[in-house]
Amino acid sequence: MKKLCLIVFISYSVSAFAQKQDYPIQPVAFTNVKLSDHFWTSRIETNRTVTIPASFERCESTGRVKNFQMAAERKGKFCTTYPFDDTDIYKTIEGASYSLALHPDKKLDHYVDSMITIIGRAQEPDGYLYTARTIDPLHVGPWLGTERWVKEQENSHELYNAGHMYEGAAAHFMATGKRNFLNIALKNADLLVRTFGPGKRHVAPGHQVVEMGLVKLYRITGKKEYLDLAKFFIDERGHKEYNKKSKSVYENGVYWQDDKPVIEQDEAEGHAVRAMYLYSGMADVAALTGDKEYLAAIDKIWDNMVGKKMYVQGSIGAVGDGERFGANYELPNATAYNETCAAIGNVFWNERMFLLHGDAKYIDVLEKTLYNGLISGVGLDGKSFFYTNAMQIHDGFNHPDIERERAGWFTCSCCPTNVVRLMPSIPGYIYAQNGNDVFVNLFISGTGDIKVNNKALQITQQNNYPWDGALAFTINPASSMDLNLKIRIPGWAQNKAIPSDLYAYQQASTQKVTIKLNGKPVDYQMQNGYAVISKKWKKGDKVEMNLPMDVHRVIANDKLPEDGGKVALQRGPIMYCAEWKDNDGKAANIIVPKTTTFTSEYKADLLNGVTVLKANVKSVNIDVAAQTVSTENKTMTAIPYYSWANRGKGEMTVWFSEKVTDVELISK
Repeated sequence: MKKLCLIVFISYSVSAFAQKQDYPIQPVAFTNVKLSDHFWTSRIETNRTVTIPASFERCESTGRVKNFQMAAERKGKFCTTYPFDDTDIYKTIEGASYSLALHPDKKLDHYVDSMITIIGRAQEPDGYLYTARTIDPLHVGPWLGTERWVKEQENSHELYNAGHMYEGAAAHFMATGKRNFLNIALKNADLLVRTFGPGKRHVAPGHQVVEMGLVKLYRITGKKEYLDLAKFFIDERGHKEYNKKSKSVYENGVYWQDDKPVIEQDEAEGHAVRAMYLYSGMADVAALTGDKEYLAAIDKIWDNMVGKKMYVQGSIGAVGDGERFGANYELPNATAYNETCAAIGNVFWNERMFLLHGDAKYIDVLEKTLYNGLISGVGLDGKSFFYTNAMQIHDGFNHPDIERERAGWFTCSCCPTNVVRLMPSIPGYIYAQNGNDVFVNLFISGTGDIKVNNKALQITQQNNYPWDGALAFTINPASSMDLNLKIRIPGWAQNKAIPSDLYAYQQASTQKVTIKLNGKPVDYQMQNGYAVISKKWKKGDKVEMNLPMDVHRVIANDKLPEDGGKVALQRGPIMYCAEWKDNDGKAANIIVPKTTTFTSEYKADLLNGVTVLKANVKSVNIDVAAQTVSTENKTMTAIPYYSWANRGKGEMTVWFSEKVTDVELISK
């Protein structure tokens, strides 16, 4: 581990030397945070022991590895469906690298090196790496042009493949210190620098991520051409001729976020994953160049997304046609798409927005997405997944875009491999720093090692979050030090369901957040959603914070007609749903009157340990023989939304009617 820490320090030192500016706030690296909680350590361990091996095995069994082997031999026939299937190997290597950084594993390390060798052999002499063309350049599929790059702005995904390769290579280098994958990536990036730019080939990448990848290579090498190219690709958007009058998102350029230059965009639009990667890339470039027009644009886009285009459990991308954002307030429940990759991209983007602005509202969104609409995408077994994340499942309604049960993998398996790379990096989202300011963003038991003005600081968290709001932080500086400890007070604990008026609590809680220092109430200032405690800290200082864990009834803005007269349920950061398994085989028939009160109970033997909600409610029942409809009293059980569909296939709902206003007749 000493070697690892040295590698991380050296690589970032090179980056810092080469760069004049960066994000004003810097995250504490995940390698400097050791977790001890159950909620996340069990998931990260499952990712390490189950998800990563399963992902590599599926890359082999589905032909993804074979594509690289055939490309190395320059013969054969591309044997998977999509030209971006290469990225599933890149993303799995990225996740495996993060895992290796925390859990050295010679067998896994050797296997990853063997995959990198296969990848390297497939690379063409000038650095080009794209198996769908290299295998047989005279016989390519419909997504590819007969020459390199000619369909990049559409569907070839050549630059998308490159971007994920860069991210995987950067992670591997940071984790192991080896340059075998990094050298492959740099050779490809140098090809892009020679090919694209002012006076060279112009293109707006069809699927963003190359911009984020180039920034990572710039951070490692300090080579400014990589940063310049990332900005060039972003600035290329909005210059292609489209039919601006067309309502088709493909014909008018909206699908690709290409209908207007990025600095003129003010709305989250188009394919949701591409959008998240674009906005993340813009944030990176803005931080490194000081581009204020980028900042102004992504600030407006964020306000639009959080205020008009986000589901109550943090998911985005409502429309299945194009896996995209809909119009403002277009958030249907029965056909909600909510791709897992979009949730992951939303975490990436919101972390960057926090690093730019230091406002807790971005972490509020990150947390809501992380604990709900993101981890719902992976089963508790670590090897079954949702590509989409439904808002309701009704036995009488089926839709081709709505998944009712988890699958081992998909023909397009971008989501499972995205989960692979996200999960082990979670410790890196907990702490951040800017000079004497130390931010505590997420509440996960464990220890973080931080440097404040070159002095060591250790923060140890003890809690049972997200089930319990009692939080303890032990502050251990190497010697007494002045610092501003900034602990996030979640919006949900301040009667804010979301940092906009899109959702609200039906009734505000009267309970207050309490904070003590060494057992006594402490004076603190609120700043951008953080409780700021400024003092000279000494070893063993202890902060205790208690967050009220009321069960809240969440209501939607009147502009969301499908949610009118309905409530969703939230306790702490967790959104809840009712599932068939706990409710007599049905969920769509549950009525939750306004007078309903809820109790919470932790069930250690249910769904790997969850707090459930119980209440006396009403249900609508149909007697088929008598042809009658009636209501009856019943006990309802609600489970965390993320945990649904782990016990079989059946009904599920997030939103509950408060009273019966109509009965829809459906024939089966």
